[in-house]
Amino acid sequence: MSIRTDLALERLEINGEITPAGVTKQEDNKDGMLIVKVNIETDEASKLLNKPKGTYVTFNVSDFKVPSDSFEKEVEIVAKELSSMFPENKNGALIVGLGNSDITPDALGPKAISYTFATRHIDDDLKKAIGLEGICAVSAIAPGVLGQTGIETAEVVASLVKELNPSFVVVIDALAAKSIDRLGTTVQVSNTGISPGSGVQNRRKELSETTLGIPVISVGVPMVVDMTTIAYDLLGEGNQSCKVSDNGRTMMVTPREIDVVVEHAAKLVAFSINKALQPSLALEDLVALVG
Repeated sequence: MSIRTDLALERLEINGEITPAGVTKQEDNKDGMLIVKVNIETDEASKLLNKPKGTYVTFNVSDFKVPSDSFEKEVEIVAKELSSMFPENKNGALIVGLGNSDITPDALGPKAISYTFATRHIDDDLKKAIGLEGICAVSAIAPGVLGQTGIETAEVVASLVKELNPSFVVVIDALAAKSIDRLGTTVQVSNTGISPGSGVQNRRKELSETTLGIPVISVGVPMVVDMTTIAYDLLGEGNQSCKVSDNGRTMMVTPREIDVVVEHAAKLVAFSINKALQPSLALEDLVALVG
């Protein structure tokens, strides 16, 4: 049975209790948040886990179904990890919110863009007048999906990279998970880029340093689990009763409160990125600036 997940940590769990050669796993706990860092270091390990080589950091955050009392702490922790993945040269960043804003479980990227602090249009004189000298130049876009625009997301992003010449790209996308318990409670940050739509069997051209020529950092939150994976997770591999009809295999399950989950997740992701890009600004100032 094929198990679908975009989380490197779950890929590692599927492989078994022993961490395979070419992979390192580190766990940490900061202010009550469990953080797991998985490094895939070899081609063999990449093939085994079906994930590109690189670093994947998973944060177990507060349930996005309700507002978090630890929002500021969570933003600081995620922002710090993001900052470590940014190149030293931060002359400019392009933030890309992937997904379809008309389909709620897929709307994380576009929603997060609405909370992103875009600064590229602010000239030096205005920066000086409002006390924002030295801030990173940030561009942000939600390019939609192929079915809406007739344009591949990778084509849009590649054109923008060529025109804007940013130092790096940050992509935001909804993910698929193996475990229902990780829906709306997990954030994954990676320096390997992303293949839009891969979690829902609609893989498009990847966005990565290989395809764009600059570093690509991805930020995602699991929003769906497919029906076959749920059957596996509940009943176990090899169980003869673990059968899903042909119609069921195409179904994706999402939380009942998905609209609230997406809203809260988008805020955490966006403000973590904002804080990582503009470390000199307090979170309350970023909230006021974004509105």
